[in-house]
Amino acid sequence: MKIADIRQEYALKRLDKEDVDADPFRQFHAWLAEAIEAQVPEPTAMTLATVDAPGRPSARIMLLKALDERGFVFYTNYESRKGTELAARPQAALTFFWKELERQVRIEGAVEQVSAAEADEYFASRPLGSRIGAWASTQSATIESRHWLEARVRAAETQYGDSPPRPPHWGGYRVIPTWLEFWQGRRSRLHDRIAYEKTGDGWKIARLSP
Repeated sequence: MKIADIRQEYALKRLDKEDVDADPFRQFHAWLAEAIEAQVPEPTAMTLATVDAPGRPSARIMLLKALDERGFVFYTNYESRKGTELAARPQAALTFFWKELERQVRIEGAVEQVSAAEADEYFASRPLGSRIGAWASTQSATIESRHWLEARVRAAETQYGDSPPRPPHWGGYRVIPTWLEFWQGRRSRLHDRIAYEKTGDGWKIARLSP
């Protein structure tokens, strides 16, 4: 089969401007809850897109770890590729895709680091192996071998035992949205697209052409 011949019709649901919540955060919570209820694999998985100083984009899959009225939070190594890109250009885009519900959500906005207290609280909740890994990994850097990495894990286990503190180079980022789009797949690629744009203290809601 040719790649160009691979296609699927979307017909599960519809999305109207009159049906969405006036607050995009409440609308996102509702859709996320439906994705979790539907047992969508990795419902908090999202594509994070960043841009480096010369303007070259890059993207990777991350996991959403917190959400409130301030924005969408994920955690990583500040010295990773995404970390250095966000330091140079603190703007990002997120995309959630819930195939089973024929939905996606796109988010764009400025990025800030979360507070040390927030990062400490989340780090302490992680499994021990993940906390040790945060010390062992020089994320995105070239390494000589898997053996080298495993040796660093053993060294961190010896040094920190069962209580590794949060590394100073590891923490969270918050994407503060100024634009969100809720996308519901429809037949013949005539998808429903409802966008929220930040305007002062409120949100302007509009339907977009598919």
